Amino acid sequence: MQPTLVANGDNDRVVPTENSYRLARLIPNAKLSIYPDAGHGFLSQYPAEFGAEVNAFLGR
Repeated sequence: MQPTLVANGDNDRVVPTENSYRLARLIPNAKLSIYPDAGHGFLSQYPAEFGAEVNAFLGR
């Protein structure tokens, strides 16, 4: 199975955080990252951290 990165804020009201936990459990070889004190805009709240995580996940 292909590795999958699942990321979300810990207080996302658009895509409920609970769904990210569920998705990561259902996808074999998934890596889950939940960003603290963040909502749906966790990408703009943690741009450097998420960018570094994506680069590491992709093996760069």
